[in-house]
Amino acid sequence: MLSYRHGFHAGNHADVLKHVLWLQLLRQMTQKDKPLWVLDTHAGAGAYALDSRFAARNREYADGIGRLWARTDLPELLRDYVAQVRAGNPDGGLRIYPGSPQIALQVLRPQDRLRLWELHSTEQQALAEHFAAAGRRVQVNRGDGYAGLKSALPPPSRRGLVLLDPSYETRDDYAAVVAAITDGLQRFATGTYAVWYPQLQRRESERLPETLTRLAGNDWLHVTLQVRAPQDDGFGLHGSGMFVFNPPWKLDVALRAVLPVLARALALDESAGFTLQARQT
Repeated sequence: MLSYRHGFHAGNHADVLKHVLWLQLLRQMTQKDKPLWVLDTHAGAGAYALDSRFAARNREYADGIGRLWARTDLPELLRDYVAQVRAGNPDGGLRIYPGSPQIALQVLRPQDRLRLWELHSTEQQALAEHFAAAGRRVQVNRGDGYAGLKSALPPPSRRGLVLLDPSYETRDDYAAVVAAITDGLQRFATGTYAVWYPQLQRRESERLPETLTRLAGNDWLHVTLQVRAPQDDGFGLHGSGMFVFNPPWKLDVALRAVLPVLARALALDESAGFTLQARQT
């Protein structure tokens, strides 16, 4: 029985890292005229009300997007990110936080396509309603996004960006991500795949980057953002990471300009910091 609802965590520090990188991937990959297909295996609800009972319970967004919302001194990529969030808040208040598919739709061009999967029935219904007016550019699928990739790859345009962003509610998701990437690279070796993962005091979380690095060969990027020290009881999210297969050229340069700012802005204690590794041939 699926119980995870992303609304509890919408706009937190992990979302900020994920969506800053996601936005830069979209910006760089829409610079070529050829159509881009964007596939999101765990699309969630599309957007989240920050005054809902989910988001309001712990107010995680306050230490995420909330710390950037009113700043006027941000570097370009972070200004762009905040602008994408503002697009869903025309009255100027921070009430709605866009999910990865909504950010993608705001950036994609008429020739591009967005393919979404969500397994949680309530989230999938909200996702379908959210994109009901988007037309043929957006396809919402109820079901397992891992399985959905097998029928969707390679995309007709042979240009694709895939986001794998499961909840990691169970340990099975770690193995499922590795299996999906392995199969995806066999079907579509030149695709760009972005994997988000939580930094937890769990063996699977700690080993995942090493496993992905072995799969990636010589063309990858790995970034982490830690906002606090791990808790003594071993519970809780102290940071998150993104691993990108076949990243666009100079993605690392764009991220190096903003990661120090993010680490300072979102720090919860003196242990906050970031890492960035990249290898491209």
